This record gives sequence, structure tokens and C-alpha cells, in this order.
Amino acid sequence: MLLDTTRTVETPEGVSLSLRVAGPTVRAVAWMLDQLIRAMMYGVFGFTISLMGQAGSGPLMVVIFLMEWFYPVLFEVTRRGQTPGKQVMGLAVVHDDGRPVGLEASVIRNLLRFADFLPLAYFFGIAAMVSSRDFKRLGDLAAQTVVVYIDRPDSPKPLTDAPPCPAPVALTLQEQRAVIDFAVRGPEWTNARAEELAALVHPTFTDTEALNATARWLLGRR
Repeated sequence: MLLDTTRTVETPEGVSLSLRVAGPTVRAVAWMLDQLIRAMMYGVFGFTISLMGQAGSGPLMVVIFLMEWFYPVLFEVTRRGQTPGKQVMGLAVVHDDGRPVGLEASVIRNLLRFADFLPLAYFFGIAAMVSSRDFKRLGDLAAQTVVVYIDRPDSPKPLTDAPPCPAPVALTLQEQRAVIDFAVRGPEWTNARAEELAALVHPTFTDTEALNATARWLLGRR
């Protein structure tokens, strides 16, 4: 099985970014989710247009065309490279240098899906992905785009239930950050380890309860 890779790119501003390139399996799952969403939308539009009788055949063809070719373009351009399926799987389309995908690149990569499909069942597209270091299908190669994982922000961890109390002495910004970090990560440690680390944060604090109380004060939990 192919493994997903990490690549480092440099932005036009000279900043180095690490991108985790997504492999064929997770991209296939995202594609199937998008297909399911489109199928449900086809059902809704089809039922609505069927009420128009024969006059609805023209609008139905227009809807099918737009959905088939511009559904991914709409979401990729307006939602920073994420169709609903990609969003569920934590993926996004970006330019090779890490910038969010633009309209032109999105149109190119999606209009070339017909070439990826040839001669049957996305044979050319899969062959291109397997042969590419960054798992690029033909559309990605032409548009200079790549599909990567997007890091999801961690959920904030609850602080221990200690009454807020201001620090007994003035703390520098670095010391304030250390106090807050200690309180956030405190539940991960044993009591003995927490007491040991508390003495290293600042000599003023004699126990973990005092540190947690100051952390709640610093975060405005009053």
C-alpha cells in the first residue's frame, strides 16, 4: 500500500511549509462522499424539475452539466480547496507552493477529469497518481495543484476546577504562558509528576493548586 508523504515547500514570501500529501485511498473516500452528496442533490432537483413536465428536460440537462463539472470548482474556490467530501476527510486542494487553489487552477484540474477517466474507471488518473511522488492525477499535473491534509485545531482542554486567584508576584509574558501550559496539560500527568514540574514553573508557586488558580485568573475565568 502506498504511504502518504510529507513535502516541504517555500512560499513566495520565503516561508517554508510542510505539506502532508494525501494518497489515493483517502482521496477515493472523499470522492465517494462527494458523489453521494451530488446524487442526493440530483434527486432533489430531479423531483422538482419533474413537476414541470417535458418543459423541465432542458433545465435538468443544465443542472446536470453544472453539477458534474462545476460542483467541485465552486467549493474549492469558495471554501479554500475543500469540497464537502474533502472537508470530512480533512483534505484540501492547494497550489504546489501551498497557496489556496485559485479559480483558474480549479477549473483546469476539474475539466481534465475526463482525461483521468479514460479509457475506463479513471485508469489514466490512477496510473498518474501511482507514478507521481505527490500522488497527482493528470488534472493536478496540468493545474500545478496537490491534495494535502489540513491539520484540524485541537479542542481546548478543560482546566482543573480551581478558584481563580491572581499571581502573588508580577509574571513575565513567558512565565504567564508557562503557567497556562501547565494548567492545560496538568490532567495528563500523575500527581507526583505535576508537583515536580510545578516547582520548575516559578519558585513562588508551592503547589499545583496555586498554579491552576493563577492560570484560571490569567485566562479571565473569574
